Amino acid sequence: MKLYYSPGACSLSPHIALKESGLSFEAIAAPTKTHRLADGTDYYTLNPLGYVPLLVLDDGTRLREGQVIVQYIADQVPAQQLAPANGTFARYKLQEWLSFISTELHRGFTPLFTPGMPEEAKTMAKTRLASRLQWVNGELASKTYLMGDTFTVADGYLFTVLSWSKHVGIDLSGLPNLGAFMGSVGTRPAVQEALRAEGLFK
Repeated sequence: MKLYYSPGACSLSPHIALKESGLSFEAIAAPTKTHRLADGTDYYTLNPLGYVPLLVLDDGTRLREGQVIVQYIADQVPAQQLAPANGTFARYKLQEWLSFISTELHRGFTPLFTPGMPEEAKTMAKTRLASRLQWVNGELASKTYLMGDTFTVADGYLFTVLSWSKHVGIDLSGLPNLGAFMGSVGTRPAVQEALRAEGLFK
């Protein structure tokens, strides 16, 4: 398999999932600013949408959306418990978390990274994010991970999105459960491997 990623972008989530899975894969940097791979390939020829992540399977089949990619990875190694079994209520709860992180958090950060975005719009985005983060902080009370004591692909996604906070002036210091979560996830060997591979951790 090949994972196309941009350092620190949302593609860090499937990168973490792949490291946690133990599956064999190749990580290929696809900078979202230049859309040019190291070998000169135009990334748009691989993914016409131009964004990451992109997972290319051994047979050439492609998956583009992060929420789907991480579940696919998890389902290849059920013994790793990166996702509850399909058809169980716990799986739907995992999908609920993935959807929430995508629509309420990931999307919420977008205005803060958008060049030329008016400050008023950024302030509104930060206010909305603050309320969502406060809620997640409460949900993590007495839990190590989103689903309890077991790390899942939803945790890798939340960790990825929360890691953007320091780059856009969002202070998490008043949210102790989120702080503890970031500490727990950030010390996992597979997470550190993914961060190191993307040049984000030395």
